[in-house]
Amino acid sequence: MDNLGSNHNADNGINLVPMSEAPEKWLRKQYLPHIWCPGCGIGTILRQVIEQFTKLGWRNDEVVFVTGIGCTGRASGYVNAQTLHTIHGRALPTATGIKMARPDMHVVAMLGDGDGVGIGGNHFIHAAKRNIGITAIVVNNRIYGMTGGQVSPTTPSGAKSSTTPYGNVEPAMDVSKLALGAGATFVARAHTANPVYLGQLIRRALEHDGFSVLEVLSQCPTYFGRFNGMPDAVQMLEWFKSNTFMAKSPYEEKEGKIPVGVFRDDKETPELSKSYRQLWEE
Repeated sequence: MDNLGSNHNADNGINLVPMSEAPEKWLRKQYLPHIWCPGCGIGTILRQVIEQFTKLGWRNDEVVFVTGIGCTGRASGYVNAQTLHTIHGRALPTATGIKMARPDMHVVAMLGDGDGVGIGGNHFIHAAKRNIGITAIVVNNRIYGMTGGQVSPTTPSGAKSSTTPYGNVEPAMDVSKLALGAGATFVARAHTANPVYLGQLIRRALEHDGFSVLEVLSQCPTYFGRFNGMPDAVQMLEWFKSNTFMAKSPYEEKEGKIPVGVFRDDKETPELSKSYRQLWEE
């Protein structure tokens, strides 16, 4: 499982921090090797998620890890915790039910861009509006990867896919702006080319008491990259590094580059499951 191992692609200038022994307890090793394509960014993201589980001192039996359908949806099969692989677009309402029934659990939902803000877009909006205590990690590879490389809600205007061979004519949906507008109390964006910073933001999202959204720009060399002149994962990672900048808002502009960073960290708005229980007690 290269992306979850140590020093992956060191010869290409991508030198990941070696994984400590402790995070291995979070992996269902009997299901390895994984099914993701070579160069996929999901392994890098999942590696950082379980690394932060370990650093936070969480136990396997107090974490519920929920996914929907798609390439990202397969992540729940490899995580040694309380896991649920739901239907397409329904990870967040399922996670909402779990958090309301068991507010003591750490509930984490890992979503793809199509799963999270395409078919699951309405659920995403209402989870943010409610400020339910779920961490939503949205893996944005800007395409539908599992079903053949179709255009997704986040596919950039002009980009090619199997269903837009001459270029996408629609504007791309901005996940972070959507989260802010819907009321998520923690919103941030990172990318897979900087796994150390990615891990730091994952930890902040996990620690947040409320609905936290971390959008992660991730490479899909098999479909998005191949269709758009970047068939190698390293090319896509270099593109992320060259075309992003640190910002405090997703509305900041800088020569057409993509802003990354923490855009909101609201610690005052009450979390839904706590408000519900307070009302019930009263």
